[in-house]
Amino acid sequence: MEYARLGDTDLTVSELAFGTAPLGGLFGSVDEAAGIAVVHEALDLGITLIDTSSSYGNAEELLGKALAGRRQDVVLATKAGRSGSGFDFSPRGIRRSLDESLRRLRTDHVDVFQLHNIEFAHLERLFDDSFAELVSLREHGKCRYIGMTGYPAPAMIRALQEAELDVCLTYAHATLLDDTLQREIAPVARDRHVGLINAATVALGLLTPRGPADSSSHPASAPLREAAQRMAALCASRAADLAFVANQYSIQRSGCATTVIGTSKSHHLRSAVAAAETSLDEALLDELLALRPPVEARTWTSGLPENNVLLTG
Repeated sequence: MEYARLGDTDLTVSELAFGTAPLGGLFGSVDEAAGIAVVHEALDLGITLIDTSSSYGNAEELLGKALAGRRQDVVLATKAGRSGSGFDFSPRGIRRSLDESLRRLRTDHVDVFQLHNIEFAHLERLFDDSFAELVSLREHGKCRYIGMTGYPAPAMIRALQEAELDVCLTYAHATLLDDTLQREIAPVARDRHVGLINAATVALGLLTPRGPADSSSHPASAPLREAAQRMAALCASRAADLAFVANQYSIQRSGCATTVIGTSKSHHLRSAVAAAETSLDEALLDELLALRPPVEARTWTSGLPENNVLLTG
């Protein structure tokens, strides 16, 4: 396991982070004992960053139990603003969410606290009142560092430019299908000295041999879906596992200090660790990247329409 500093923070994080949306039962029920065991396994494998959210089912409660006696070994990150019933980015809602997260996590602070999927908010208000609340919570010691997460590159670039963030998480932009993170987002983050967290290495299921679990609800365009299918066929013809190669590429080539892998299963966790440690087949990678759609077709729309357009002037 490799380790790196996260932006200008004093946090040293593992190249793999443990994502807990599956652990919270978002993709099927998880036995509590098995869930606790996989958290312990992640820590034993050298993973130091655990990424969770108030919206990830019962993940925080399970983590509170799993991290008993091991909290000091973990860079613990959670999020607020998103819930099963919608979004609440009000200062009061953010503060209440963090207090509830701390209770569930059985800790007095988190290391990283972020607003979740900011593209669903009116950004002018978010960068004013919501950001001010993040700063206040940091000043009061309830979190050490603050950030924002989301998908559309225009929204994330605005967040980097208009809010003084410590960290930023964006997903599905450093994949075999899309290099928007490396091309557009990372240069701004470097200029602003913000630590970038990468996630969604298999593009929400597109980059798996069988494709997304619910293909009809995936937001990807037809060109992206077709490119993913061609990649799957190419890997099958070479006896390669598309998901494994997708993990290799995203972990090793995103340029981020850490990449979140969400799982509740030991074999998926160990496969991700192997992907981090196994050298890429450069010839196969070149063929896969040649199947990418044009730059303008590599992303999809998420959140409010205006948050998917980069402001000019």
